[in-house]
Order: sequence, then C-alpha cells, then structure tokens
Amino acid sequence: MTAKEPVLEVRNVSKYFGGLAALSDVTFKYYGGIMGIIGPNGAGKTTLFNVISGVYKPTKGKIVFLGRDITGLPPHKIARIGISRTFQIPRPFTKETVRENVMVAAIYGREESIDLKEAYDEALEILDFVGLAEKADVPASALNIVERKLLGLARALATKPKLILLDEIAAGLTPGEVDDLINLVQEINKKGINIIWIEHVMRAIMKASERVIVLDFGKLIADGTPREVASDPKVIKAYLGEEHVA
Repeated sequence: MTAKEPVLEVRNVSKYFGGLAALSDVTFKYYGGIMGIIGPNGAGKTTLFNVISGVYKPTKGKIVFLGRDITGLPPHKIARIGISRTFQIPRPFTKETVRENVMVAAIYGREESIDLKEAYDEALEILDFVGLAEKADVPASALNIVERKLLGLARALATKPKLILLDEIAAGLTPGEVDDLINLVQEINKKGINIIWIEHVMRAIMKASERVIVLDFGKLIADGTPREVASDPKVIKAYLGEEHVA
C-alpha cells in the first residue's frame, strides 16, 4: 500500500433518519495503521461504522475501499471484500461452541473457499491468539461479556480482513485487561491488518492510535494525533462543555 492510495475514503457522507442527521457531510481519508474514532454518546460513531460495513446505505456520499466504490453493497459482500467488524453488544451463536462460531466466520465470511478441517485448525489458532483457546469447546452462551467481545474479535479475524472496525471493545474491562487489549490490537496491526477503533475508554485510544478523528452531532470536528485532538478546544467543548474551554 503506497502513501498515495488510501485504504478507506469516506466522501461527504450523510445519513438521515427521518429529519434527523446522524451523519452530516463526513469526509476523511484513512491510510492504514490504527485510527481511533471518539465522540460523545450519539455523535454518529456507530452509524458511521454501519454505513462503512453496509448495514446502512448513506443518504448521500460515497465509501471507497482500496480504490473500489463499495457504497450500498450488502454487509456480506463488504465482508468478503475485506472489511470485518465487531459490535458494541456481541451476538454470537449461543448454542454453538466458541470454536464453531469462529469456523462459521472462516467458512462464510471470506472470498476464498475453505474446508471444515482448515476452518477447524484456523479457528483454534485464532482463539489461541486472542486468549480464548481454553474456551474453544464450551458453548458461547457460557462466556462473560469480555469473553464475548474477544470472540467477536476472533470471528472478525477469521474472515481474513484487510480492515477491522472495532466498536467499543474495551468497555467493561479492568485497567489490566485494557492494557492486554491494547497489546492485542497492536499485534493485529503488526500482522498487516488495518484497524479503525471506536472507543470511550480514552486511555486505550490515546495509547494505541496514531491518529484520532472526533465526531459530534454527526459532524467531524477534529482530526489529528492523539495529543493534538486532546488539546483541541472543539473537542474539549464537546466532552466537557463551554466553561472548560480556556
């Protein structure tokens, strides 16, 4: 990937629900690495992920991935092209085992075909990588919320993505677990997988990300390094209120 070719382009994207603008003319280019997306509740962060991953079709604008216009494609096609994601509230197949959940993603979530034996072996390898190997043969219903989020990440990895969209995967973790998660996300990126990460746990985003963009009321209000964004008066106002902007 050259510096001149973005991994992802979001071009003037707006998304309306009735008369409400959940996203308003959002534009940015993402060239890879780990990029964080932050903003207050209701800022439009998850809506943006839903537009990128095909859950929603934008009211206006385009999504371009590796030079290809993917605007309006259904989620399964976007997954097979190379974009996978996790969700704020994980929804695994609760009656299936943890390994079977990952196998389903490996078999149906990627462009090339894979047989059951390959899927079985790959699932265990991925579960070992995210720290769930010991849970491989238990039903997903037996996992706690943190383990379900790690399973969601394992399923995303099983699709062999070029880009993963992480949606608040650190919520509910202890400080030590957050540190472990940061290390895991960085290891994923070292494997050549690009990551865009929505998160409310600021320590995770500020430590892991090379770049951060900020949404507020559906608009992009800041874009820069973690240090630049944290000191931006518009960002301070969005999070803390006018009286905190000095």
